[in-house]
Amino acid sequence: MDWVMQNAWMLWLVLALVLGGIEMISLSLVFAMLSGGALAAFVTAVLGGPAWLQGLVFAVVSLGMIGFVRPVAMRHMQQRSIEDVRTNVDRLVGARATVMEAVDSSRGLVKIGGDVWTARAERGEFLPGDVVQVVAIDGATAVVAPGNETSPYRS
Repeated sequence: MDWVMQNAWMLWLVLALVLGGIEMISLSLVFAMLSGGALAAFVTAVLGGPAWLQGLVFAVVSLGMIGFVRPVAMRHMQQRSIEDVRTNVDRLVGARATVMEAVDSSRGLVKIGGDVWTARAERGEFLPGDVVQVVAIDGATAVVAPGNETSPYRS
């Protein structure tokens, strides 16, 4: 028992690492808060605090982090909009494109960013040099509409 009391710092450090590892699997932020409590108890042990104080520090810090830090972190993580998570071709919807070859309801070419895409017009026809808005991606074809500053799509 003496060995445990003299090396309690090691046990707190191992507990913090194990809880951190569990957090990486669960992604719930609960185990991260408990790991923070274990790190606080580790510091208390390194500074020579008695076992009861180490346990108390672990409990208070863990509960405090679960009660106050975790809700703020969860709110922050949930505030991401759909724009933040769009990937691949979904990110092109709403982008501006330059007509490279006349676009009508059945065919044409546009340049989106640095890439040339086949395109078709949602409505109307567009001539080379016109700036249009990508409203959808249909397979490998960009569906475009007139581009204007008041468009609800992002540029």
